[in-house]
Amino acid sequence: MHQSLVDRRQQLLAAIGDAVAILPTAPEAVRNADANYPYRADSHFLYLTGFAEPEAVLVLDGRRGKSLLFCRAKNPDMEIWEGFRHGPQAAAEAFAFDEAYAIDELEQRLPELLADVPALYWPLGRSAGWDARIAGWLGVVRSRARLGVDAPAQFGDLLPLIDEMRLLKDEREQAILLRAGQVSAEAHVRAMQATRPGKYEYEIEAELLYHFVRNGARQPAYESIVAGGGNACTLHYAANNARLNDGELLLIDAGCEFMGYAGDITRTFPVNGRFSQPQRDLYEVVLAAQLAAIAAVQPGATLDAPGDAALRVLVQGMLDYQLLQGSVDGVIESGDYRRFYMHGIGHFLGLDVHDVGLRRPGGQWRQFQPGMCTTIEPGLYVRPDDRVPAAFHHIGIRIEDNVLVTATGRHVYTDAAPKRIDDIEALMQAS
Repeated sequence: MHQSLVDRRQQLLAAIGDAVAILPTAPEAVRNADANYPYRADSHFLYLTGFAEPEAVLVLDGRRGKSLLFCRAKNPDMEIWEGFRHGPQAAAEAFAFDEAYAIDELEQRLPELLADVPALYWPLGRSAGWDARIAGWLGVVRSRARLGVDAPAQFGDLLPLIDEMRLLKDEREQAILLRAGQVSAEAHVRAMQATRPGKYEYEIEAELLYHFVRNGARQPAYESIVAGGGNACTLHYAANNARLNDGELLLIDAGCEFMGYAGDITRTFPVNGRFSQPQRDLYEVVLAAQLAAIAAVQPGATLDAPGDAALRVLVQGMLDYQLLQGSVDGVIESGDYRRFYMHGIGHFLGLDVHDVGLRRPGGQWRQFQPGMCTTIEPGLYVRPDDRVPAAFHHIGIRIEDNVLVTATGRHVYTDAAPKRIDDIEALMQAS
């Protein structure tokens, strides 16, 4: 772990040259009254430091090639209330920083670190408060111009540099992602086994959360979607409070966060354990689209290839079941398919569930490379409409897996959660 953190910081130091880079972690957030939300460090900061405590700042000094951490000082009285703090000395040893200081020293030391530096990087424009603090430090340096001290004259956004690094997951990151996927897939199996007509969406959500926490994933990677019946036609449904009815489908989009990394799986299955024929028809279309998209994930393929492959299958299914009229090419060109499929095929996955990285740098589709991790998640969502066969009304289906790009192709590492109709029905009938 320590060496990978050091390597990342050294890679970023090489990218900024003689400049200085400043990266604060996320602030604590008040939930209500004097209670905070569970703390989660900024993902960019976590990626470079491994340090999960609040009130911390990473400074990279390109002239000396050193990484500096500013963090909370040891405080035995506060540790009685809030728990262990590393403090600067222990943090430097535990996370392999060249130097570490108390966060209270930041105001004094930053102007010194910025003196005679040609360029400064930070998350430019992401926080008005931090922009103002940095402007203040620059002002202090500029006030020393008559003493022969130069302030940085060039400024850059630090985050795009880190985004490019985070695109390719190293072996340790891949292992953590696979564990997040495994725990998430097991939770989906548990949810299928627990589902019965008459239960409520939140009861099934509780099964997911239980399995996450029981396996060391204290938090979901995002707010779980547990959507029965027509609720599944709302893409980011989050109420999770409706009764599950016999004859309806249940769509679950949920994943755990394990050691900072996200799982993200969607499964759709019948509440009573048996697909009706209309449900079966549309489900098979979505599954075929997902399999076609997964097959398009391989090194050297462009990122739009999975979406294009899935879209043709989905549109053909819309035509076959009279959701739309016309030809595949005509429907794609017109965009009419967006009535039933209105999102993209997937997103990068990592420390963030919608992980960083430009998909079209310079206006050209990026190519898949080994170490990238993506979701593949086609869907069909049929709201009531007089132009659509009534048997399909209120059916929402999405199937989502996590896919790691390998040197020879791809690894679908969340397929322990069943998605073929026979497998789903067999699991649910046995439970």
